[in-house]
Amino acid sequence: MTKAATEDLSWVKRGKQRREIIVHINDQETPTDIASKSKYSLNHASRILNEFRRKGFVKLLNPKQKTGRLYELTERGKVIRDKLRQSE
Repeated sequence: MTKAATEDLSWVKRGKQRREIIVHINDQETPTDIASKSKYSLNHASRILNEFRRKGFVKLLNPKQKTGRLYELTERGKVIRDKLRQSE
């Protein structure tokens, strides 16, 4: 694992909401889907998704849509999710 990947993993692990939300992201999911699975409010899930997008962990598949936005993990995000799932 590279230094950058280790730092990314550490950043996600330091936040309980980040940890719990990233493990619930699958391909082409809306913030509502993710909030429902993670048991966090839509507001919290959307905020975390925006943080993940800025960090390059998720990508927004339909940026022109205001509702029904679809997200999926990038390769970088999948590495972090998989590491977290292994440590559960």
